[in-house]
Amino acid sequence: MAAMFWIQFILVLGAVLIGIRKGGVALGLIGGLGVSVLVLGFRSAPSEPPIAVMLIILAVVTASATLQVAGGLDYLVQLTEKLLRAHPKYVTILAPLCTFFLTVCCGTGHAVYALLPVISDVAIKTKIRPERPMAISSVASQMGITASPVAAAVTFFLGFAAKAGHPVTLIDIISVTMPAGIIGVLAAAAWSFNRGLELDKDPEFQARLQDPEFRKNLDADVTTLDKKISTVAKVSVALFFAGVGTIILMASCPWLLPLAADKKPIPMTTVVQFIMLAYGAFILFAAKVKAKDIAHSSVFIAGMIAVVSIFGIAWMSDTFISANKKYLIDNIGIMVKMAPWTFAIATFCISAFVKSQAATLAITLPLGLALGLPIPLLLGLMPASYAYFFFAFYPSDLAAINMDRTGTTRIGKFLLNHSFMIPGLIGVGVSTVVAYTISQFIL
Repeated sequence: MAAMFWIQFILVLGAVLIGIRKGGVALGLIGGLGVSVLVLGFRSAPSEPPIAVMLIILAVVTASATLQVAGGLDYLVQLTEKLLRAHPKYVTILAPLCTFFLTVCCGTGHAVYALLPVISDVAIKTKIRPERPMAISSVASQMGITASPVAAAVTFFLGFAAKAGHPVTLIDIISVTMPAGIIGVLAAAAWSFNRGLELDKDPEFQARLQDPEFRKNLDADVTTLDKKISTVAKVSVALFFAGVGTIILMASCPWLLPLAADKKPIPMTTVVQFIMLAYGAFILFAAKVKAKDIAHSSVFIAGMIAVVSIFGIAWMSDTFISANKKYLIDNIGIMVKMAPWTFAIATFCISAFVKSQAATLAITLPLGLALGLPIPLLLGLMPASYAYFFFAFYPSDLAAINMDRTGTTRIGKFLLNHSFMIPGLIGVGVSTVVAYTISQFIL
């Protein structure tokens, strides 16, 4: 039994690593290959693929992509810039809070790319070292995912808990992850407030100032305030938020829902699907969005990659865990129950390589459930699913480096001594501890 477990474990781990190396939809495709080998080669019974979760992500991503094409994301970015420019001295605190809530509102961290050059410009004009707000803002934009009611990671947890027979509501999840995320962001921002040398005392920056082209580049203005925002873009934002509000209302007042065949209210996993598709349609009509533009938007493409990745990787992980459940419980279950925080470390380590919190949860949640960890505890450890800042290879981190015109946001000579490491460790560490604590009291 032990030999068979380790052979299958190496197979699953190898599939994940190869999928990560290939990138994109490869994680899903190779996950499907892993299922085939487990079923046909090791005669394991295949588990059920995460259909409900995939449909939730598909509905939310489609609505978010429609919002992007309608100009709604541009409007949100412009509002954020107005706030930052009104209080430039506090950019190190306000910028990460803005990127956090921008992700919470949209369910995706992609909106941060338009905001990063603005954050850098505000810092430069205020003579604040841009590394301070830039690094934590990139980290905060990804921390906001576990606090967003329309993010793939949150909807995955919602669907997984329902399938596991231990349902939690959307309100339960957000009431844990939202305050935890905010406190984590503030803790990391507080550390960042005085990090590094001031620009006038930084020898590397002063040496770069000797280059006329470098000085000219610093003087350039970067802003979104000159971009005209249409009325329909503003309407699209209102409609999208109305959709999120409707979901929260339904989650808070289940008596508003009709009863299913079993005389129980329709599950929220189904409600999220048809509500977000409906409000996506409202945005489509109100903004006269072209359907083909939705399919070509960056939000839609990233979302579809997430769906395929979760399809393959979650199916493979669940099949492996189901086939080896007894071995896991007998050999690892006692240790994890005695020190449940060790499961957060395992989740963090997996996320360092898997560039998706939803995909990370797809791997770890079935394992946690098989080990006997209760759903409230798994929810409390949810912030640990973000660790892909560790190697600074995520697009938002690379964008922050490229958009900091002073060059203070960077990757060091030793790879891991980069600008995002300490803010990321503080932010994720604090938010995980806070979420774990809250989950023990309110669930």
